Amino acid sequence: MPTLINDAEPASFDAEALYGKLLAQVRTGIDGVQDAAIVGIHSGGAWLAERLAHDLGLQARLGFIDVSFYRDDFARKGLHPDVKPTRIEFNVDGATIVLVDDVLYTGRTVRAAINVLFDYGRPQRIMLAALADRGGRELPVAADFVGAHARLAPGRSLALARDTNGQLSLTIEDDNA
Repeated sequence: MPTLINDAEPASFDAEALYGKLLAQVRTGIDGVQDAAIVGIHSGGAWLAERLAHDLGLQARLGFIDVSFYRDDFARKGLHPDVKPTRIEFNVDGATIVLVDDVLYTGRTVRAAINVLFDYGRPQRIMLAALADRGGRELPVAADFVGAHARLAPGRSLALARDTNGQLSLTIEDDNA
């Protein structure tokens, strides 16, 4: 059962431990899958995807997506100043793809990432992995693999960070969006 993150107790979670739970779930979920691939959504999902691909021996089937141009709020918010390249260097057609995001919230980022994937081909299956699911869905999107569920007060958000040694940290902060 996934960990519950509550913003009243921010010391009760550890991003590295949550990653370990997520890794175990993904490993079990793709066991026996012949054409598995890992695709991370920039930036936190990309960090997680790199670790998952390394730990699962899927480095040759690792990709990254930037959803900046696919977001449904692009016209309103404009281009994010830190756009990263989308890089998918394997055949998407017929693949089972584990799409990785750091925090699942409204579902809009995942929807945009799926649109990007279909620009590269037609996967057999897409499974979603998220380090944390904070609820608040605006679209019918659910994660197949989750490290933790979060209950946050209005105006709060989860932020994943990675230090120079690759260690992950997950913090609760004021939502400035």
